[in-house]
Formats: sequence, structure tokens, C-alpha cells
Amino acid sequence: MKHVTIRDLSAACGLSVSTVSKALNGYSDISDETRQAVISAAAELGYFPNATARTLKTSRSHNLGVLFVDEYQSGLTHPFFAALLNAFKMEAESRGYDITFISSNLGASAMSYLSHCRYRNVDGVCLACVEFTSPAIRELVESAIPCVTIDHVFNRWPSVLSDNVGGMQHLTDYVISRGHRRIAFVHGQRNSSVTEKRITGFYRSLETHGIPPENVILREGVYVDPQISYQITNELLGMSDPPTCILLPDDHAYIGAMEAAVQQNIKIGRDISFAGFDGISMTQSLHPRLTSVQQDTEAIGREAARRLIECVEKPNTAGSEPVTIPCKLIRGETVGEVVNTAPVRRP
Repeated sequence: MKHVTIRDLSAACGLSVSTVSKALNGYSDISDETRQAVISAAAELGYFPNATARTLKTSRSHNLGVLFVDEYQSGLTHPFFAALLNAFKMEAESRGYDITFISSNLGASAMSYLSHCRYRNVDGVCLACVEFTSPAIRELVESAIPCVTIDHVFNRWPSVLSDNVGGMQHLTDYVISRGHRRIAFVHGQRNSSVTEKRITGFYRSLETHGIPPENVILREGVYVDPQISYQITNELLGMSDPPTCILLPDDHAYIGAMEAAVQQNIKIGRDISFAGFDGISMTQSLHPRLTSVQQDTEAIGREAARRLIECVEKPNTAGSEPVTIPCKLIRGETVGEVVNTAPVRRP
């Protein structure tokens, strides 16, 4: 089959080669009508621009790096980050960019993240689920390569944040509205800004409702580890004055917590209440259905792609302001109502 060139496309459109090239590369001096006509003709003829030629012409590779380091080895099966990165990929591809995953290994050779980005000639890189304080990450974000971060703020580059403070505050408000006053919060590791923000939201809710901090229980758990949540839930249920509701670090923790309750013949939603964070589909299909905070993974991923591409294409005006994406409370079936059975004092 004959390879379609830009000259073939130019002839088919009745436009000059330079006009067609500008239309394909998004130049602002080309009208939307002309651009759409060129794009439609290119699709009809099966024209694909030569990547090497485009790089030489625009000084950009139209290739974005994604740095995703998952210490739990769940990789792209991780429900939250898989959905987020898929949305990032879809938005980037719709804008003419390819995706390359960045690591510290290339075959048998070890290299820094920055070196890998340079080797792949990426225009920019999205950082998600990484140890943001590590020297290798700092080397990358302090380089000239544009970056966007998920759930972490570096002053130099834009970041896209889920509303972890507001989400946890809203969830705790709901739990308190159901009558719970003896609440346990099993949070994630304290080396994460996400954890610190959720703890802040938790305490803000307690303060709003006049619940003293000594009335609640804080335990450090581990994200995406049902076994740890199983152990901690057993410990909490075995207390002489156990909590009536346990807030879990994420939705995965519900699997372990549920197992602990079932083994002790404790009815979820009546004898003990649970709430999670993430709103993943898996725990919404369990019974009883988990009360949780749903993060908008699609909005986070798409916004991250838009902000990164803006840094690449408009570096002087892109800015570094963080964007916060709202969360949504899912009222499941795992937070029961606590009825005050104390006698009412009459005047």
C-alpha cells in the first residue's frame, strides 16, 4: 500500500504544504474550519505524520513520560491509579501525544529517572504514586523537563490534587451524623501528604462537632493491605471500650476488616460500622456495600494531562497553581445509626 505523504494530503485538501503542516501541529493562525478539514482528510487518506520529522520541525517529541512507582507491586492492576492513568492516557492521545513509562531500569542497566526521561526524549512527565522526597525524584523535578504531580505539591510545577481534606471531613461528618462518637481512624503511612491531609480533615470534623480528640482512636495502617487492616480491626474489636465505627485507610482495607468482623460474628452496620476511601467498584459490589469517599479518577487524570501539555506548549503562561478535584460521598450500607438509649432527663 502506498505511503501517504504530506504532499498527497496537501493536494487532496487544495492547500499548501505549510498550511497543512500548521493545521496538523495546532498553530493558532489556522482557522478551526481549515484544521478540521485537514484532520478529516488525513483520517480518510490514512496519513500519519513522520514522528522524527515532526520532532525536528517542532522541537518536541509529542511523547509524555509517566512515572508510577508502586511499592505494593500491584502495577497497573491498582484500581485507583489504573483508572487515573488511563484517563491521563486518553486525554494525552486526544491531543496528539504518546505515553512512555519511566523507570530506573532499562534492560540490565540502571539509570536515574532523569536520565531515562532524557533517553526517551519525553516532552514532560507525570509523577504518580512515588516517594516525592527521594533524591531521584527531586533531581527530576528540579530539571528543565516539565512535570505534573498527582497528590503532591512542588512549587515549580503544577499539581492535581484530590480533595483529601474535604473528602475525609465530609465522611467524618456523615459518621457523626449517624450518632457515632467513639470513632477509630486507621490511616495510611505518615510519610504521605495524602495521609496528613486526611488526618487534618478528620480532626476538623471532630472540632466542628465538639468531639474531644481523646474520645477517638488513631492507628497507623498501610495502604492497599487487607491483611494489616484485618489485624488492626481484630485489635480494635477486642478493646474493652471498642469503637462503634472504624474509618479505614482505603477501600481495599474493607476486605480484611470484613473478614475480622465475620469471624467474630459481628454484624456490619449494626454492631460495628466501617467506612473507606477511594470509591472503587470492587467494594461497591460487596455486601454490605461500603460507605466510602469516591475520588474522581477520570477528572484527575485528564486534568493532569491538560496541565502537563500546557507546560510543554505554553511554558510562559502555564503557571504552577495546584488544582483540587472534589470528592463524592457514597452512602453505602456499612455505617449504621447509633441510637442513644440513655434515659431522658425530665425537668
